[in-house]
Amino acid sequence: MTELAAAKAALKTQAVETPSWAYANSGTRFKVFAQQGVPRTPQEKLDDAAKVHEFTGVAPSVALHIPWDKVDDYTALAQHAEDRGVRLGTINSNTFQDDAYRLGSVCHPDAAVRRKAVDHLLECVGIMDATGSTDLKLWFADGTNYPGQDDIRARQDRLAEALAEVYERLGEGQRMLLEYKFFEPAFYTTDVPDWGTAYAHCLKLGPRAQVVVDTGHHAPGTNIEFIVATLLREERLGGFDFNSRFYADDDLMVGSADPFQLFRIMHEVVRGGGFTSGTAFMLDQCHNIEAKIPAIIRSVMNVQEATAKALLVDSGALAAAQASGDVLGANAVLMDAYNTDVRPLLREVREEMGLDPDPVGAYRRSGWAERIVAERVGGEQAGWGA
Repeated sequence: MTELAAAKAALKTQAVETPSWAYANSGTRFKVFAQQGVPRTPQEKLDDAAKVHEFTGVAPSVALHIPWDKVDDYTALAQHAEDRGVRLGTINSNTFQDDAYRLGSVCHPDAAVRRKAVDHLLECVGIMDATGSTDLKLWFADGTNYPGQDDIRARQDRLAEALAEVYERLGEGQRMLLEYKFFEPAFYTTDVPDWGTAYAHCLKLGPRAQVVVDTGHHAPGTNIEFIVATLLREERLGGFDFNSRFYADDDLMVGSADPFQLFRIMHEVVRGGGFTSGTAFMLDQCHNIEAKIPAIIRSVMNVQEATAKALLVDSGALAAAQASGDVLGANAVLMDAYNTDVRPLLREVREEMGLDPDPVGAYRRSGWAERIVAERVGGEQAGWGA
C-alpha cells in the first residue's frame, strides 16, 4: 500500500467524539448568547450530533455530561442515539456546580461532601453500564484560593481515596480518564493541576486509569506534544479534549489559534501509535457567538486536516535526517508535510466514503438549521447558564 493510500485508509477510520454540551447554549462566565433552534433535551442534542456525523462520516459518538444530560431511562437514550446512526460515548461527571462544592468535591475537608461527590461518580459508572459507554471522564475544580486554606497533602490523600473507590467500581472494558487543569476556578493550588499529578494518580490505580490532555489546559508556551509523546510512551494517554486557546482555557474551535500546534500533536499521536491504540479524540468547545452545528463540523474537519498532514510525514526521511544530525533537513520533512494542502485529499476521502466533499456546505443545503429553528419553539433550551 502506498503512503497516500495508507493515509486515506487511516482517515476513513478516524473517529472524533462530539460533546453534547457543545450543541447547547454556552459561553463565558460573563454572558451566554442564546441561539434559535438550540436543543431542549438530550434527545435533541443527539439529533444535532447525528447531523454532524451524517456530513463528516467520522463523528460516530456523543459524550454526555451528567447531570446536564440526565434522563430517566438511559437505555432508551442509547437506543435513540442508535436510531439516528450514532452512539453514546464518554460519560462526563460534574462535581463543580453544586453549592456543597464551594471548598472542593472529592478533596473537600468535610467527609460528607466527599461522600456526595463520590456517590455522583459511582452514579456515572452506573450510567455507563446502562449506555454501554466505556469511558468515565473526571475533571475536578477542586483547589484552594489562599495559602493555608487547607492541607495540600491531605487533599491529595482524599483525592487518591476517592479515585480508588471509583476505579474499583469500573466494569469490564471500562476506563477512568483523569483530566488536569493548571488553574481556574482555584487560583492558589489546584488539586489536579498538571499531567504529572494526573499520571501519578493513574499509575497507582492501575492500567485502566489514564490521562486526558485538554489542549486548552496549559500555561502559555507549554510543549503539549512532549506531554503527548511521554504519555503514549508510558501507555497512559487515554484521550484528548480538543479545543484552542489564546490566553487561558478559552475553549475556542480546535486548530483556530495554532493549527501548527495541532499538527505537531497529531504527529506525535501517529508516530506513537495513539491513532490506533484506543486513544479517544473528543471535542470540548464552547460555541458562544458562532452557529453551533457548522462550528462543530468545521472543528471535526480541522482535526481531519491536522491528522492528514501528520499521516503524510515521510517517516523514513525524518528518521534518516535525525540519525545523521541533519537539523534543518529533519525540520524540513515536518514542514513539508505541514505545508501540504490536504483539502483535495480529504475531499477524495469523503467522496470515496459516499459523502459530500464539502460537509459545511452540505449541512447548509440540508435545511436542518431552518427546520430546528421552526420546530424547537417553547420549552427550555439546554445550557449551562452564566
